[in-house]
Amino acid sequence: MNILVLGSAGQIGSYLVDYLENKGHEVIEFDIFDHARYDLRRANNATLETSMRSCDFVFFLAFDVGGSRYLSKYQHTYEFVDNNVRIMAETFRALKQHKKPFIFASSQMSNMTYSSYGILKALGEEYTRILGGKTVKFWNVYGIEHDMEKAHVITDFIVKAKTTGVVDMLTDGEEYREFLYADDCCEALNMVMENYDNDALPEELCITSFRPVQIREVGFFIANYLGAHLIPGTKKDTVQMDKNNVPDKAILNFWTPKTTIFHGILKVIEEMD
Repeated sequence: MNILVLGSAGQIGSYLVDYLENKGHEVIEFDIFDHARYDLRRANNATLETSMRSCDFVFFLAFDVGGSRYLSKYQHTYEFVDNNVRIMAETFRALKQHKKPFIFASSQMSNMTYSSYGILKALGEEYTRILGGKTVKFWNVYGIEHDMEKAHVITDFIVKAKTTGVVDMLTDGEEYREFLYADDCCEALNMVMENYDNDALPEELCITSFRPVQIREVGFFIANYLGAHLIPGTKKDTVQMDKNNVPDKAILNFWTPKTTIFHGILKVIEEMD
């Protein structure tokens, strides 16, 4: 099968490309990180049109997004909102025109209306519902990242520990998160694709580890393993504002995450080395 991965160089996309190719699929990679012709903000992008015509399935992972530091700084700016509105408008237009089956990558923050990022993901979910696609909601997927300005917490902690010997946290670390290793995420996405027309597949597709862990505990594990010093911050979380949605567990009838948080962290460290 020919599969188009929009956002193929991103944290999830780069793992998904390898996973799908190992499954024997032909993957069309599409990411602005590789070339300007892959800019999804461009109206009537000829490269996107060609890619859509030649594919059988689409993973819509592309978004202007990053970890909590990036969101805190940019999500309420004009550029952030404009970038993502234009990405969605062009991509959903092409999906409608070419009538391709697709999966849209959303977030557990899509009901957090105080977050521009959450509102934008909710808008993407509505586009997806109208076009008959599938929405998956992610809870903090982690793995290797290429753009450190957009790095998420686990990658950020590892890089700080390895380069400075100090893991200085943005918050006090009291908040809890559910983390999912990228390989497990790829298995879940592949399962959804393979069961795309299965009526038994739950409507609410929550892709997570279903195992909350405290950020401070994650920071301590990374710092201790890499011989670094952990310095918790003094601020509370300002991105999710201590709101933690409870994921629907119905997906566990089709897929189960395999990698524990600490095993996954060790795999990321090994990959980075």
